[in-house]
Amino acid sequence: MQVDKKEKFTILGDDEDNVKQFASFLEYIVPKAYKDQNLVIDLLKYEKMTLDELLSFLVLSNKQRAAKNSFVLVNKAVAIERIPEEIMVVPTLEEAKDVIDLEEIQRDLGF
Repeated sequence: MQVDKKEKFTILGDDEDNVKQFASFLEYIVPKAYKDQNLVIDLLKYEKMTLDELLSFLVLSNKQRAAKNSFVLVNKAVAIERIPEEIMVVPTLEEAKDVIDLEEIQRDLGF
């Protein structure tokens, strides 16, 4: 797994080529090593990703958000209108950073 620690978040990327295995691995490792951090999951290398594969991150996303942490997936393969509102997906790492900044402000304001 690739790890890139930033000031307000950590970017996690997959070293392998199986998105569902990566989602399963993250469900195991995030509670142990990254539970109190805002996370960006870099899935840009998966150019032919399906909605089903993307949704394999939904359980982890829900857990992170329930703990008041941001969880943002970065991928362009699935059309945005097909993605449910419960999961945050953006097309670029820069947009992921912007989402985390906005969510931090919302949490600071009590939303």
